[in-house]
Amino acid sequence: MAKKKEAGYLSGKEIRAISKANRKITGEMEKKWKRKNVPEEEYLTTMRDPANAVEFDDLHTYFFTDAGTVKSVDGVSFDVPIGKTVGVVGESGCGKSVTSLSLMQLLQRPQGQIVSGHIRLNLGSKAYDISQITQERMQKLRGNAVSMIFQEPMTSLNPVFRIGDQVDEVIELHDGEGKSKEEIKARTIKALEMVGIANSEGVYSMFPHELSGGMRQRIVIAMALACNPKVIIADEPTTALDVTIQAQILDLLRDLKDKINSSIMLITHDLGVIAEMADYVVVMYAGRVIEKGTAEDIFYHPAHPYTIGLMASKPVVGREVDELYSIPGKVPNPINMPDYCYFRDRCEMRLPCCDGEYPCEISLSDTHKVSCYRAYEAYRDLVEQSAKNPLLAQMQAAAGELKEGGEKGGEI
Repeated sequence: MAKKKEAGYLSGKEIRAISKANRKITGEMEKKWKRKNVPEEEYLTTMRDPANAVEFDDLHTYFFTDAGTVKSVDGVSFDVPIGKTVGVVGESGCGKSVTSLSLMQLLQRPQGQIVSGHIRLNLGSKAYDISQITQERMQKLRGNAVSMIFQEPMTSLNPVFRIGDQVDEVIELHDGEGKSKEEIKARTIKALEMVGIANSEGVYSMFPHELSGGMRQRIVIAMALACNPKVIIADEPTTALDVTIQAQILDLLRDLKDKINSSIMLITHDLGVIAEMADYVVVMYAGRVIEKGTAEDIFYHPAHPYTIGLMASKPVVGREVDELYSIPGKVPNPINMPDYCYFRDRCEMRLPCCDGEYPCEISLSDTHKVSCYRAYEAYRDLVEQSAKNPLLAQMQAAAGELKEGGEKGGEI
């Protein structure tokens, strides 16, 4: 007797059909990506606001797998202003790193592709649309215009090459034209000193395993800043470090940003880091931006239930609780996302109107925007009734305390 087909099960025939369709889709995209001698006019664009360093506009980045299409980034829009720090926060798998890798064009190809939308990069005299750019041109922008500090320095550094060789290579590839080896080495030494390494000559000749985690993180930062990029992407730069070293790295990033007048896109799980570092905050969930605004907007007036829950789950110095709050449920399947609010099935502040289609973005102020039915004017009475919920009051109080703790003590 044949077994009943399990939910989510794919037969070999179905997998082969999906794989064949994926190869056709990604093959066309790869041809466009690998073109040579493409005229600059094809990817030239105009910034919506010249004061922005980067503009993500309805970005869709998908991964075409044999199990189906994973919509990792599904319509993300936000700006990174010049000279400011934008914190991108959310749980694992929400699309933070994929958004930054889309800007760097370092997606795992051919499966990972920017399907639609725009990423406008401001170079001063002109602007490029990264979603339309070619591989040939992007190689010249990485390191010079936009650079990335990766999450784990031990996997970012090559264990068989000395530190000096690895930093030298960055400068030589991106800004080494007409420079001798001695000049490149002198610039590397200066970069190491800039990130607070006292024994720069000695560290230049060392291997990565001879350095501590904090020192390795400083080396990765030196590599990212070696060519004075306009945009720095810091992908959880303090995750593997102890609290004391975290504070030093954050102070270092802030000082270096001001020195070279760069913008920082800071990706982290740590709301204490966001409270201390960020000018603007973008909250992501299941591949979409659910709330964004200034740090004051998000910490003092969180509007989306997910944002409120995320902050309530963070321990705060000086506040005793029997048990930390945790958001119930789990993220929906990224291959088969629902047509309603992605957070609906986990939401403890859910309203009857939440059974409708995915909520559109509502402006609460000039800077504060949220995608939630609770922000709709038509449902104001229902929201006021639900505001009496003691859980909501507890979570909002925790959010305010977290912001105050971040301002007073930095790392929490």
